[in-house]
Amino acid sequence: MSKEGSTEAPIRHPINFEHPDFLDQEKLDNEMRRVFDICHGCRRCFNLCDSFPKLFDMIDESKNEDVESLSSDQFAPVVDACTLCDMCFMTKCPYVPPHDFDLDFPHLMLRYRTAQKKLGKLTMVPAQLAQIDRNAKFGVIFSRINWVSDIKNTFLRKILELISGIDKRVQLPKYNSETFSNFFQKNKDKINYQTPSKDRKVVIYSTCFVNFNKKNTGIAALKVLKKNGVEVQEAYPGCCGMPFLEQADLPKVVEQAKKISNDLISWIDKGYKVVTLTASCGLMLKFEWPLLLPNDEKVKKLSQNVMDIDEYVVDISNKEGLVEGLQEIDGGITVHHACHARAQNMGIKARDMLKLIPNVKIDVVERCAGHGGTFGVMKDTYDLAKKVGRPTARQIKNKNNRYMASDCPLAGKHLKQLEADTNIANDEALHPIELIAKSYRL
Repeated sequence: MSKEGSTEAPIRHPINFEHPDFLDQEKLDNEMRRVFDICHGCRRCFNLCDSFPKLFDMIDESKNEDVESLSSDQFAPVVDACTLCDMCFMTKCPYVPPHDFDLDFPHLMLRYRTAQKKLGKLTMVPAQLAQIDRNAKFGVIFSRINWVSDIKNTFLRKILELISGIDKRVQLPKYNSETFSNFFQKNKDKINYQTPSKDRKVVIYSTCFVNFNKKNTGIAALKVLKKNGVEVQEAYPGCCGMPFLEQADLPKVVEQAKKISNDLISWIDKGYKVVTLTASCGLMLKFEWPLLLPNDEKVKKLSQNVMDIDEYVVDISNKEGLVEGLQEIDGGITVHHACHARAQNMGIKARDMLKLIPNVKIDVVERCAGHGGTFGVMKDTYDLAKKVGRPTARQIKNKNNRYMASDCPLAGKHLKQLEADTNIANDEALHPIELIAKSYRL
């Protein structure tokens, strides 16, 4: 007999995207209807994102007010509104496996989107934006003219919107003048502190965003780790594939997973832990890759040896203690607990790490920013991204702290733009490790 809700820890099934049933239209349609009917009867997720209000409104307005009254053509808007934040699965749904109902709403949306891709129903521009490594090489080369894409450059941004569909109102990330990988090679031996060794070794997987867009996060991580006696190396074999996952290009995600795991496993075999600098990348390496490649031993071993940078610093603090030198900073901190950090199921490690700063005031906001990769930049979805993120931005504003910290740089940028009149000191959210570096005066 089926029980109502589940008190057991959620599990996820492997994503067997190569199985014929995965894209079988009839079986997919039946599964969509089965899941939508359960969601319709529960409605706990009504306030998470716009997928659920869209679904529930469609059902309520249908002929018989049930899922069977919906046509299959009505499913697409529900899928389009999903950003794969995973919050319904991780925080709300009582029917996730091992419950008999076996619901995994985000991965069902991914399955549907994969079917859309096969039928050529996904737009081209987001797929091209997902080619991070290719695009960013040009971005770094032309970083001196970042002003071209600046939101204040209304003329060129209007042209960009007309050509690409990227909303002219969105503050786009700027590119580093050099990659973090290049910075690391030039400076790794210059950054040294008189600190006893902790017999710890890490390789920083710098992630595409830090490598190409936000070098300062990598620099802060390097300095804090070396300050605490950790031997540090760096590797960037390529993008983790999260942008490809959002665009349902699962073969490309698998390709990236094999390429990167093959590189990083060589460090693990030499005794290094892999440390990631953005939440989405940590989620991919720890959880999404093993679901796509459940029989790949390298991917499995890598997933067991990956830690988020906040998680790693807290581990040092708990086991050996951080070196002395953390000082008060000039204002309180609001920690935005990003969705993909929450989905790693490791607790609020950003908060735990920042609490190590003496006499610091910390507030935590646990709501989705609504950005979701290209979802937060495309004209077709930008207003919806604002709608989802506005309550989160309002909470951050009401905390009235000087700093906002987030493990998701795109979420932080989006939230800061939504509340431009806040008292936050920086133009965007800082990564929590940057505030630890500031506290150390590094």
